[in-house]
Amino acid sequence: GLAFWPFIFIASDTIIDAELINHERIHLRQQIEMLIIPFYIWYLIELYTKGYMNISFEKEAYGNDHDLTYLKNRRLFSFRKYL
Repeated sequence: GLAFWPFIFIASDTIIDAELINHERIHLRQQIEMLIIPFYIWYLIELYTKGYMNISFEKEAYGNDHDLTYLKNRRLFSFRKYL
């Protein structure tokens, strides 16, 4: 999947489940709190310097996508814990 504010894009051959949607919704929340464009800049910087699985946004999303109530209790800028 791919969260690109305000949409979630999912390949037609992807199995869609609640965890996938939650993962992408976490990214949408991250994008909102970073005012969208700065999110993409920061994401790309981390991607090129750390690699995909070490991006703080991905660490937060993968670490919490199984918790379907995560966004109800999530604090602002929670991705900072994963830097």
